[in-house]
Amino acid sequence: LKNQKYQVKPHSISVQKFQRKLRKLTKRNGSVPLDYRVLKLKQVIIGWVNYFRISNMRKAMTEIDKKLRSRIRVIIWKQWKVPKKQIKSLVQLGIPKEEATGLTLCRRGYRYIGLSKVVQRAISNKRLKQRGLPSALEHYLKVHTVI
Repeated sequence: LKNQKYQVKPHSISVQKFQRKLRKLTKRNGSVPLDYRVLKLKQVIIGWVNYFRISNMRKAMTEIDKKLRSRIRVIIWKQWKVPKKQIKSLVQLGIPKEEATGLTLCRRGYRYIGLSKVVQRAISNKRLKQRGLPSALEHYLKVHTVI
């Protein structure tokens, strides 16, 4: 143990419940506006992180953030619906037309496309932050208190 002090951390079941709640809010089959979804995510993340602010959970927050951003990218991709709109949107976000066309016309699923480097470059973490998507890790680092 570090300095022979007790290290507090949330129980794994609590973390799983939190992840389940986030997954429920980022389901792909609901026609919910992105702004509303982001608002709900913000409420859940800020509430949960504030509740567990005395615990050490930097690693868990990093993982949760990564998964959440990936799921949001998939939602945005799915909202673009048709290949024409997907290509146009990617080009608007600064992706070369050939690359955008190649990704759009590949026959892989939403999950694969959401994890692709092209979509990660187009819908970057910075863009998601500008859109209002909260970062669990950032909020945790801001409110974390050591006992």
